[in-house]
Amino acid sequence: MVAYGFSRDAAESIVVRGAKLIMSARLNLAANQGFGPLLLWQRGVGTQNAAAWQMEPAAAFSRSVCRPARTRRSSRATGAPAGRIHLRHAGRAAYPFERTETQSNSIATHDCQMTLRSAKAFACQFESPRLALATLSFSLFGAPAVAAENADNPADAGEQSWNWHVQNTDSVQYHPGFSARYSGPNSLKSFNEVKESVSLDLFAGFRLWGGAEAHVDGLLWQGFGLSNTRGVEGFPNGEAFRLGTKVPNANFARVFIRQTIGLGGEQRIIHDDKLQLAGKQDVSRFTFTLGRMSAKDIFDNNAYANDARTQFFNWALMANEAWDYPADPLGYITGFVADLNQPHWAVRFGFFQMPRVANGSALDPHLLEAWGMVTECERRYTINGHPGAVRLLAYLNRAHMGNYQAALDSPTRPPDIEATRAYRHKYGFGLNLEQELINNVALFSRLGWSDGENEAWIFTDVDRTASLGVSVKGESWHRPNDTFGVAGVINALSGVHREFFVAGGTGILGGDSRLSYGLEKILETYYDFQITKNLHGALDYQFVSNPAFNRDRGPVSILGARLHWEY
Repeated sequence: MVAYGFSRDAAESIVVRGAKLIMSARLNLAANQGFGPLLLWQRGVGTQNAAAWQMEPAAAFSRSVCRPARTRRSSRATGAPAGRIHLRHAGRAAYPFERTETQSNSIATHDCQMTLRSAKAFACQFESPRLALATLSFSLFGAPAVAAENADNPADAGEQSWNWHVQNTDSVQYHPGFSARYSGPNSLKSFNEVKESVSLDLFAGFRLWGGAEAHVDGLLWQGFGLSNTRGVEGFPNGEAFRLGTKVPNANFARVFIRQTIGLGGEQRIIHDDKLQLAGKQDVSRFTFTLGRMSAKDIFDNNAYANDARTQFFNWALMANEAWDYPADPLGYITGFVADLNQPHWAVRFGFFQMPRVANGSALDPHLLEAWGMVTECERRYTINGHPGAVRLLAYLNRAHMGNYQAALDSPTRPPDIEATRAYRHKYGFGLNLEQELINNVALFSRLGWSDGENEAWIFTDVDRTASLGVSVKGESWHRPNDTFGVAGVINALSGVHREFFVAGGTGILGGDSRLSYGLEKILETYYDFQITKNLHGALDYQFVSNPAFNRDRGPVSILGARLHWEY
């Protein structure tokens, strides 16, 4: 047989010679770790013993047992980086050069073994010697650089000194024309519209001293949301920044230091990922974060509806819309967070700066007058082996806000909220639920309430919100890295806030010059599918009834597509 101009024997010869060259660079390391002439590593999780290193004779591998196999990925994977050698040994569930993700509480063990004499058997998997050699090179040299990646016991985990990652997300959305009796300055355009957005992040992390890390996120973005990110309170694209731009713009989205102080007891392995360095840490610990960050990095997280780059598109399904969370128009702000974590619960507190004006980029320098505080309590549990979590959030903001009633009491029409601004408070509560029902199928929900008396300052105009959805991994149709999701959202206003919009007032996202009030109702469904190892695509559909609470406009259908890759 000929593969790229090589015979089978030539292909095997090239691979064996390449394996010898590659593996010779690893033999000293292997010998130091007790592997002798065999390059072997084993990764176990859960109750497996990290010291259970094995020595297998090269003859145990043969061409007859070089056969492909399928792997199962957990929907609750912790994000452990992959890239291991997996050859099937007789009677042993190991897989040939296939990336896998494992769950932190899984009892599965993945064995990774290769000897010089087994390289020829490995070559039987590939028609192309170039592909075989490239795969072998990646698997050997691409093995994680720190022991934390392969250790199944935190005592054996090393600490990563630095890392870097990159992500890119490109999205496009379209809505056809829809019925509208009138439009205002913040209305969703009633004619056909197409908008795209692009984001590119370069992440870098550095270990400073014991338990301390520094992280930087350089963000480049371009594009606009539909109607310049206005007209729908549950806005349909979480990747659409309010600061739209025709040409790419750049910003340091995150620059922060994180200090972790262990309290002893059980430990867990931390894997190399964005905004975290591989290593180990106590399950019981204090964590302090200081710098520029997103409050959403730490608060109101949900395993199934949290990230518009990989999950639902809609704002109302990536965060609690009744929480006017501190941020600039890009979603980031300077602040401090203290977090106490225990095996089954956590409590965290955050203190952040506030913008000088509503939805503004400049920060208010009066730190004692303008600030945002948030507290969250989290309880984690399992029901018949299926994980779940409940999070209760409370927030209190203070900023130079207007007051809706004061604006209505003024004879000025439409009401001028800016003329009533003074340092005032705004507060609210949120409930966040997630529960796996059966393997690969989970339910999630958010409930939110804010006082709705003073001006919406940062996120949306929503005062009441409720969402409910289901997320399904593609295991049952043999696409374990695909995700299907469907969810519904209901948004509402407080009484005085409603009167303000009826009188012609405008807010952060809404303002149609008048209002026939109705609950804003949203249905979203998406399918995210894996294209290659690091590349995913997604198709999305959203149906919005009463956009920006207005029964005189809509309904509107919104179609979307997304391409996301990361390393």
